[in-house]
Amino acid sequence: MKKDVLHTIQENMGCFSKGQKRIAGYILSDYDKAAFMTAGKLGALVHVSESTVVRFAAMLGYSGYPAMQKALQEMVRSKLTSIQRIQASNDKLFSSDVVTSVLQQDMNKIRVAVEEVDRAVFSAVVDKLMAAKHIYILGVRSSSFLAGYLHFYLHLIFDNVSLVTSNSAGDILESTLRIGPGDLLVGISFPRYSQSTVKGVRFAHDRGADVVAITDSAMSPLYPMASAALLARSEMISFVDSLVAPFSLLNALIVAAGHRKDADIAQIFNRLEGIWDEYGVFDEP
Repeated sequence: MKKDVLHTIQENMGCFSKGQKRIAGYILSDYDKAAFMTAGKLGALVHVSESTVVRFAAMLGYSGYPAMQKALQEMVRSKLTSIQRIQASNDKLFSSDVVTSVLQQDMNKIRVAVEEVDRAVFSAVVDKLMAAKHIYILGVRSSSFLAGYLHFYLHLIFDNVSLVTSNSAGDILESTLRIGPGDLLVGISFPRYSQSTVKGVRFAHDRGADVVAITDSAMSPLYPMASAALLARSEMISFVDSLVAPFSLLNALIVAAGHRKDADIAQIFNRLEGIWDEYGVFDEP
């Protein structure tokens, strides 16, 4: 995101026309509402034309109104309560078929991830997994499912993987008590960012461990503490966080790590197949 949208507006206030000042005033006072309005709706609310709103966004340096709107949304997403999420998304979801709307948003997020994931950073994260003395995986609340999924597969690839399962900051610090140089913490968090995860990541960073962040943007509180960050947008769908893009990114990470240890993976699953057969794990009743 650019410099804070509100800061940019304040800096340029003296250059605005009367109509643009009405737009600016509304955004400054109610940016959490403006972030989810169409250009037409915002214009009607402050009694200017839709084209004036579009020109206002361009004057601030954005390619168009959607770009400015996206910047506003990024700024407020982590602060919205569940009720505000429902109110902000109702018009978008229920103006058409809900199934189509939700699945389309999910597909769009994966498409954006394909375009935005930094391949050099991705490769560096795989290198860090291969080199770590011990890998800790941390994610709480809805991100706990991402953390559990990543752990399920990485513990098949590596011998040195621990899943931090508690939601409590105190318990997280106790679970990572021995973390230090040479170790790697994979911290996973999406809006609304959990302070327990932030504190756990800070603890690992302060103890000299390497940190990889799986999060949504450079505005995430995990980002400054990470030596590498893989970014995938989560989608706010009513009170639900859609995490399909982060899940797909984790799939890519697991496959890449497995490819690096191809011979070991073959041996592991050959052994597992023998155990499953011996104990009838997958036999039909």
